[in-house]
Amino acid sequence: MLRLWGIRGAVTLPADTKEEMHRAVFELVGQLERRNNLEQQNIVSAIFTTTPDLNCAFPATCAREAGWSDVPMLCMHELAPEGSLPLCLRVLVHAYLRQAPTHVYLRRAKELRPDLAREES
Repeated sequence: MLRLWGIRGAVTLPADTKEEMHRAVFELVGQLERRNNLEQQNIVSAIFTTTPDLNCAFPATCAREAGWSDVPMLCMHELAPEGSLPLCLRVLVHAYLRQAPTHVYLRRAKELRPDLAREES
């Protein structure tokens, strides 16, 4: 039976460039799909946030290029209090899944939620 879940994910970029944003979004979206057996038709929506030091591209544009062409998406800037992780992209995906989600934290973003970050299996 399918249930609506919120799936969290985050990844850091080495630099604020379109190429790095593209790479990071493709990696994050791919891992979210793989680790959750996520199919596009079961995705309700996705909200992407970036730290204010990321302005090179819209993550949603990159996600559409990665295959999420029919997913309603929104991009916003995240708060960045002193000491927060720089160059960080986050996503909250609302999707129907058969099981509890596996949240995906990649690269330095693993520091955000070490309790949820797992090594790739």
